[in-house]
Amino acid sequence: MSQADPFSDLHNDSSLHGGDPLHVESPGEPTDGKLPQAPTPVPPPPRNQPVSSSVPPMAPPTVGSAPGVIPPPNAPSSAKSSSAKPVVPNPPAKRGSVSPLPAVPPPPPPRSTLPPVQPAPAPQAEPPSVVPTGVGSAKGLRWRGQLAGVGSSGSVKQAKQQDRPEDTSEAETRTQDRVSRSAPPWLVSMVMHLVLLLVLALITTPAGSKLGSVVLSIGQSKESEVVSLAEFEIDTNDVIEDAESLEESVVDVDVDTVFDTTELSNVEDLVPVDLGVGSDAPLARPMFSGRSGAMKDALLAIYGGTAETQEAVKLGLEWLKRNQRKNGSWSMRGPYRDGGFTENDVAATAMAMLAFLGDGHTHKSGEYKDVVERAIKYLVSKQDRSGFFARGARSHEQMYAQGQATIAICELYGITKDSWLRPRAQLAVDFAEDAQSPEGGWRYQVRMDSDTSVTGWYVMALESARSAGLTVHESKLRAVEDFLDTVSSYEDAAYSYQPQSSPTAAMTAEGLLCRQYLGWPQTHPPLRRGVYALLETPVSMSDRDVYYWYYATQVIHHFGGNEWHQWNNVMRVELPRAQVKSGREAGSWSPQMDRWGQNSGRLYTTCLSIYCLEVYYRHLPLYKNELN
Repeated sequence: MSQADPFSDLHNDSSLHGGDPLHVESPGEPTDGKLPQAPTPVPPPPRNQPVSSSVPPMAPPTVGSAPGVIPPPNAPSSAKSSSAKPVVPNPPAKRGSVSPLPAVPPPPPPRSTLPPVQPAPAPQAEPPSVVPTGVGSAKGLRWRGQLAGVGSSGSVKQAKQQDRPEDTSEAETRTQDRVSRSAPPWLVSMVMHLVLLLVLALITTPAGSKLGSVVLSIGQSKESEVVSLAEFEIDTNDVIEDAESLEESVVDVDVDTVFDTTELSNVEDLVPVDLGVGSDAPLARPMFSGRSGAMKDALLAIYGGTAETQEAVKLGLEWLKRNQRKNGSWSMRGPYRDGGFTENDVAATAMAMLAFLGDGHTHKSGEYKDVVERAIKYLVSKQDRSGFFARGARSHEQMYAQGQATIAICELYGITKDSWLRPRAQLAVDFAEDAQSPEGGWRYQVRMDSDTSVTGWYVMALESARSAGLTVHESKLRAVEDFLDTVSSYEDAAYSYQPQSSPTAAMTAEGLLCRQYLGWPQTHPPLRRGVYALLETPVSMSDRDVYYWYYATQVIHHFGGNEWHQWNNVMRVELPRAQVKSGREAGSWSPQMDRWGQNSGRLYTTCLSIYCLEVYYRHLPLYKNELN
């Protein structure tokens, strides 16, 4: 006889629950028409703490119990569990009593990610459960698995796949933060100093103005090269066991037979080098080796220098030293009296430098090395990237100043071989070659027209550069000869300023000097006729033309012989006599009555006069002479 079910009325009365046999009444539902007792209040969750929307995992139901039935807490386990009455969640409360509520677990702590889901145990055979429906069914409790898709393995995998990119990105961010925080202070300091040095280099060097922008990228390397170490082993069989085989053996060598095959050169075949070179080789190198020491004294004695000429040079250099400005330059206009009409500080500085260099003073040696050092620093500061010095001079004076500055820097490099001067001297030479006009000479504008006066300075600049070991293209010098042919007259013995103009003494002297350096031999008839014509116009204070004296003195000095004696006997007396001996301008030559001194001023006449008195040793003679 079966035992009566005390909850049969509750199970069978489906009208109360909308036909839901598993409906569980909430504590707030009346069971008999009367108000139930107030349930025990459930404490609310703590403030400012998010409530997890996920349902916390609950213990699976006991095997053998009916679905939806919760075993009572602390229920004793016995073999008679089958006779125990089934417990329905939230049974109807009796009158006058309060139904105990099931224990609700506390909400889990908030998490930044979804909680890990443990793998579900193997499913066991359970009777199919019916999902409650109807009014009030949402208030009942549901077990995991009652709703489709809730807690399924597919949803868990999907949640893991959704979490994986976030976890990866967060891990990468944390790794980068650790690397950034772990950078040593010395590395940060080194990077900052390198950036500062790079900025300073771009500001102070000429390459800085050519750059538009510089981007310095500093980042973390994503790939690290793994260095694999090769494993090797030494085989003991490779070790030489017989040490006696390493003993040295003595071999007899017949030394006499080695030297018997060597033939010694005859010492008598060596010929001493004469001063100057023969007429077949017009260029003597080096040009500047006679400016100091015993060679200077010998050249003074051979070519007729005197104590008066040397004293005049000394006084002239002292006057130049007194008038050097603080920045190392000189001025064509002052602070001395009788300055020039226009300013050209590059030309003034170059001409003053040439006076010191001609007497053997450089920025490394000599009594006036400090003067020369400040002068060359100023001159170099005026040079631009194209090699041009005279940017601030007047248009028709720029090329004169450029040629004179090129001679100065090439001579200084040729004498000292100072390495920092070479690129700047070569840059000036490159500018001179590029500025040559199609006619073969130079004038006031680059690659436009030619005249003998400007061309003479550039021929001396290229010859000084070639003597100093700089790169000079032979074709540029050959082109000068083509231009000289257009300004020559009297069968190449006289020269004019430009084609179709009359020859003058000054242009004849300058043209002949160019011909000498370009290869005319000493015995060439036009050269001899030209020298004889120059002797007819000696140095005279009644007809002052120091520009003509400068070129004629060089031509006749290279030509040598009695012609040089004739010229020098007058020049070495007249020029020292005309020098100012007292007062503020002592050591200078007055520009008054000079053909070009009125325009160019006192510094111009002083420098050219010093050049004439240094001619004995300033340049080595081009031809071999026998003086009696």
